[in-house]
Amino acid sequence: MKHILTGLILATTLLQMPVYAAQWSGYVSGQYRGFFEDPADPRQHNSYLSAAAEPEFYHSWQGGDHSFNTILFYRVDQYDDNRTHGDIRELSWTGVFDRFEMTAGISKVFWGVAETQHLVDIINQTDLVENVDAEDKLGQPMVKLSTAQDWGNVDFFVLPWFRERTFPGVEGRPRPEVVVDTDADAIYDFSAGQDHVDLALRYSHYIGEWEFGLSYFSGIDRLPSNFVPVAFDANGQPTAVVPVYSLINQAGIDGQVFFGDWTWKLEAINKEYRSGDRKGSHTFQSVFGFEYTWVGFTGGASDLGFVVEYHYSDANARETIFDNDLATALRFVLNDAQSTEVLLGFLTDAETHTAAGFIEASRRLGQSWVLEAELRTYNGTEQDRPLYSFRFDNFVQLDLAYHF
Repeated sequence: MKHILTGLILATTLLQMPVYAAQWSGYVSGQYRGFFEDPADPRQHNSYLSAAAEPEFYHSWQGGDHSFNTILFYRVDQYDDNRTHGDIRELSWTGVFDRFEMTAGISKVFWGVAETQHLVDIINQTDLVENVDAEDKLGQPMVKLSTAQDWGNVDFFVLPWFRERTFPGVEGRPRPEVVVDTDADAIYDFSAGQDHVDLALRYSHYIGEWEFGLSYFSGIDRLPSNFVPVAFDANGQPTAVVPVYSLINQAGIDGQVFFGDWTWKLEAINKEYRSGDRKGSHTFQSVFGFEYTWVGFTGGASDLGFVVEYHYSDANARETIFDNDLATALRFVLNDAQSTEVLLGFLTDAETHTAAGFIEASRRLGQSWVLEAELRTYNGTEQDRPLYSFRFDNFVQLDLAYHF
């Protein structure tokens, strides 16, 4: 909580700055999540209401060479205590010095090009209570030094404090059948624990129609390497677990190339465990595919995109749903005044034929309102596989947000 207390002090200072120096933006939203079947655990519910707010403050000076950015987030959930949470997404200063740039504070960084999984994106921890798609991230304390040269861009990161992954609570849904107890202390299989200082380096460049990035990370894996039972039922089966975090070295590559209406994409990582029971072991994961855009497919301004991505991992199938899977999707972009977009598709396991379906749609209403709709389904799930916990968790989600 150290960085959160510091952030609150700095945020209070910002509120006292002259109004003419401030640029305020953000949103407030209401969300409904409804499930089509009764839950596997009677402590869960069939519908959930929640509300969220994300105000943003931005200020720059000296011709934009220095800037300060703050993004605060808070959600209140009807039932899930773990999903009622707040976070400092951004609280950072950025300074530009000739061809060098420095960022210090709490910030978010995105790496990756794939649609359905971002393997190389390791700087920020996943805020898993927000959505099962793992797209939402927690703010990460960091010092970032960047330089842009003719031969490419280099980013160096010092990450002084580890953020533990969020997990749904007992009443949260969807969630694993065995609850992850985030109130208990997580286990670190190395001495420094949460205070370990992580390091990361990324080189990115483009050559003609080719864009690529090479990255290296040394520190605490954002994904738990294991879970240890801490509570059991009358039959001795675990009912609650705590996550175990390990040290890793991770080398990654991501890239994309454009051929007319075709975009080919690749992400791949090699992860080496440096601590715990898995010390010395390696895992390799990759996602490769393309997106083809049919421009003006209706004879007007609308575009239709075809997305195909193949996922491979040599990790144990119980550890990841992306071990031998094919993702296919259609993306409708109407290019209208309301910015209407729809993405629908399936992630299909080549071995078990389990299919996870999804529809994501958004549309602006007027100048300030945005409506988002989401549908997720799970079919053919098999026991002892990660998606089995979600076999009754087909749901629809609606978000209505007011942007200011």
